[in-house]
Amino acid sequence: MIDRYAYPQMRALWEPENRFAKWLEVELLVAEALAEIGQIPKQAAQALRRNARFDVQRILEVEGEAPGYVPKPGEEPVRHDLIAFLKAVSENLGDEAKYLHLGVTSYDIEDTALGALLRDSADLLDQDLAALAEAIRERAREHKWTLMMGRTHGVHAEPITLGFKLAVWLDAVNNARERLRQAKEDIAVGKISGAVGTYANIDPRVEQHVCEKLALKPAPISTQIVQRDRHARYVCTLAVIAASIEQFATEVRNLQRTEILELEEPFAAGQRGSSAMPHKRNPMTCERLTALARIMRSYVLPALENVATWHERDLTNSAVERLILPDANVLLDYMLRKFTDVVRGLVVYPERMRENMARLQGVVASQQVMLALVGKGMDKDEAYRLAQTHALAALEQGRPYREALAGDAEVTRRLSSAELDACFDAQYHLRRLEEVFRRLGI
Repeated sequence: MIDRYAYPQMRALWEPENRFAKWLEVELLVAEALAEIGQIPKQAAQALRRNARFDVQRILEVEGEAPGYVPKPGEEPVRHDLIAFLKAVSENLGDEAKYLHLGVTSYDIEDTALGALLRDSADLLDQDLAALAEAIRERAREHKWTLMMGRTHGVHAEPITLGFKLAVWLDAVNNARERLRQAKEDIAVGKISGAVGTYANIDPRVEQHVCEKLALKPAPISTQIVQRDRHARYVCTLAVIAASIEQFATEVRNLQRTEILELEEPFAAGQRGSSAMPHKRNPMTCERLTALARIMRSYVLPALENVATWHERDLTNSAVERLILPDANVLLDYMLRKFTDVVRGLVVYPERMRENMARLQGVVASQQVMLALVGKGMDKDEAYRLAQTHALAALEQGRPYREALAGDAEVTRRLSSAELDACFDAQYHLRRLEEVFRRLGI
């Protein structure tokens, strides 16, 4: 997934080089904290900071994961990533190596580094959401008064504007940013508490120091790992955001259908829509985003299943997270960026919107007719029946709804010609639009 969809910043976060750099920083901070509280010589911590380095290829060789590498005589693969990392780092150290990884366990290092990685990923995703929100806000302003038909169940309902539709998207993006902020706060934790979390061989002050330096919160309590409900919430949050992108993309796809054609995603010069039909301009980006949202949802179940581990930990979460956590962040980053491009380049056909609004002979004014009749004293059920009868007849006969109503004495006895005309004024439906836009700061 990283190779296919990653943009440079998110890719860099999840490349092995950065992951190992995070591990090394946690190890060095542990050593410096131990030196501060007098448990190891300060010169040793300084030497570790000065000399510790790693080579990704060498780590893979020690672990036994480097393709084609033949171990030297007496060198057996350790089959453990953190131990391989420590051995590779130690090869560049002198006597200070004995103070590396002192009193801690693998997941003190890995989980704390992971908290920082997920925090940094969330920051990038929030930048993506901010860019998408701004793109939507600009287009909503542009099309604040661009009249179009609102649809429920895929059927013409009552008039709205394209700006209103985009404002709904903006609200969803604003909600997504708040959910991501909460999930980020939940996941930005570290733990340096030892083999089963009891601090038996490591002072809690070390955890405080490390987390403070990394801008993380210490987990209030941990076992060998940070509890995986935090990670599950994070992945679920990303999947919900992806579902909103799917909602927006599905709307563009629907409105790009030939029979509707009110919107169209950008189609670049030289782009091909079909190998067989040169005329095709397919909504391929929005279709791709819809498909990728399905992949995002597939990460939720294993993230939830990772919450249950045996006793103080097992390894069932580990392999899963190596796949789903980089992929989920990379994939959502891609989806947000691509849909931002769609919004910025969205092609709008206002004339087609007006044509589509006129297709149903004005029957979408039926509620206004009903309410006007009720306002003149007619029983609501009777007003509903009368408005519906003429609406259905107008549809079947291809006759203007206004004309059918004007021929009914029950209607004209209560409504003047001007009052009947007012029922068909689409601008009536936009009279609260300014207030809605103010709420959203558009």
